[in-house]
Amino acid sequence: MKNLMLAASLLAVSAFTLPVAQDPNTTTEIPQDNKLVIYQLLPRLFGNKVALNKPYGTVLENGCGKFNDINDLALTKIKEMGASHVWYTGVLEHATMTSYPQSGLLADDADVVKGRAGSPYAVKDYYDVAPDLAVDKKARMAEFEALVARTHAHGLKVLMDFIPNHVARSYHSDAKPAGVVDLGAQDDKTKAFAPNNNFYYLPGEHFTVPAGYDPLGPLKGPGEDGKYNEFPAKATGNDVFSAAPSVNDWFETIKLNYGVDYQHGRKTYFEPIPDTWKKMRDILVFWAKKDVDGFRCDMAEMVPVEFWAWVIPELKKGKPGLIFIGEAYNPKEYATYFNKGHFDFLYDKVGLYDGLRRLMRQEGNMDDITHVWKEESNGFSSKMLRFLENHDEQRIASKEFAGDPRRAIPAMTVSATLATGPIMLYMGQEVGEPALGSEGFSGEDGRTTIFDYWGVPEHQKWLNQGKMDGAKLSAEQKQLRDFYKRLLTLAGSSEAIRKGQFYELQDANNLSKEYDQRQLYCFLRYTKGQQVLVVVNFSDTKTYRPTLLIPEAVLQRMGLPTQRTFTYRDLLNGGEPLASLSKLTLAPLSALVLEIKPQ
Repeated sequence: MKNLMLAASLLAVSAFTLPVAQDPNTTTEIPQDNKLVIYQLLPRLFGNKVALNKPYGTVLENGCGKFNDINDLALTKIKEMGASHVWYTGVLEHATMTSYPQSGLLADDADVVKGRAGSPYAVKDYYDVAPDLAVDKKARMAEFEALVARTHAHGLKVLMDFIPNHVARSYHSDAKPAGVVDLGAQDDKTKAFAPNNNFYYLPGEHFTVPAGYDPLGPLKGPGEDGKYNEFPAKATGNDVFSAAPSVNDWFETIKLNYGVDYQHGRKTYFEPIPDTWKKMRDILVFWAKKDVDGFRCDMAEMVPVEFWAWVIPELKKGKPGLIFIGEAYNPKEYATYFNKGHFDFLYDKVGLYDGLRRLMRQEGNMDDITHVWKEESNGFSSKMLRFLENHDEQRIASKEFAGDPRRAIPAMTVSATLATGPIMLYMGQEVGEPALGSEGFSGEDGRTTIFDYWGVPEHQKWLNQGKMDGAKLSAEQKQLRDFYKRLLTLAGSSEAIRKGQFYELQDANNLSKEYDQRQLYCFLRYTKGQQVLVVVNFSDTKTYRPTLLIPEAVLQRMGLPTQRTFTYRDLLNGGEPLASLSKLTLAPLSALVLEIKPQ
């Protein structure tokens, strides 16, 4: 692979001076300033102060955060972390085993609910918010609207989930606006598929609860009897066209019909515009009118790209600044979802996330990073959302992932600075939450549950009963949180990182015996106004002291004088500027972001 090495007081001249168009260490992509800094949180978990954490515990036993817990102090702290956007996850009303009879809200049948609290992705009403998250259940929408206004008052933008592929089996909108026809209300249920049906049916068959499903373990859930009355049965959310899905399927959900006949060669019926398309557009318009700034679109690739190609421009006619982020996992289709589907951003999970995960586990190599920028996201790296944690993935500090939250330091630095696209932080990541224990429906799998009522222990140490001062954090946790704060603030403010070109320096340093390409990675980010060098060490045991080289041709590329000496100021960690790149100290699991200045 590659790397860097400057002489003690004068930058050395390298032998390789490939023509710009053929240089294999960079791309011709024109960067776009898309450096959103997104803080993802589940309101159910964020403000919860209860630390009982009883497996399968009720909302009264284990507690539940509210919209109101995300108060001015919380938003101030999130803003101080460098965030520009907050993704409020799990806002929509979803199927749950919890009832609020005084507000007319009854529990769903436990046989088709995952977890006591229920999956936020089994939506029960697209036009309502989860009553769990409100202090006054009847005023739950007003409490959400107040949160949106409060978030904006702190200079932050609001993202929420749009879940277009599937809904809860119990879907029924009580809160839909006047004149809105509910999903499925006018379907012809005698047909397995019809272009204007909202669901897919299995005529003549009764839905069968998966054998062996045990909703609450040793406890009994509401209505639990191994049966659920659904006739005719509907296709399941993960494209299972069977009346008897398995316990490993998304059996708690039903698939929405966008005009694709899956059982007959996926033949499409997109003209005239299918009814489901119009209903989903109207749902997006509803939330956009509540001042939501953007949508994280769940399982975007399970909905035909033609729908996105139609609906995103439709929404942007009325609100041009809306952001659409697609949860996507097929790199071969990224360009399609950008160019045809009009997405603003897509997940970079199977590329950069997976590569960095391997490196953090000492299983990969730096070629994984090179492949991402050179091949997989070349041409649209500014549109790839980078992250190391989210609600679907294992916690870095968990034994199932890396076991040590400090392993995120080099990886998160690469995620945040490799390109000009968005970076995301998941609540609890910044304090090394390890997701220990089995919460109930969620077993001990290294993830923080989204299905159960739960307190997030390390996050609660920072929360400190609502003081949000981190007083209960260890010294190591405070240092980790400070690292995230410094990194994200830098990523959001540095001109070179927000707007700059990219140049990888592994090849420039591959002959240096002090430079271990198995553990070290370095690259440049630069504009006319700022040039920075990023160097990271993935080793958790070894300190390296390489002398790094920036070739003369690369200095010229960056617009820097080749016959001058330079100073190097560490924008990430502070300290006195360095006089050279000779024998840099790279401690285990460390990162440097050095601003280059002519003397």
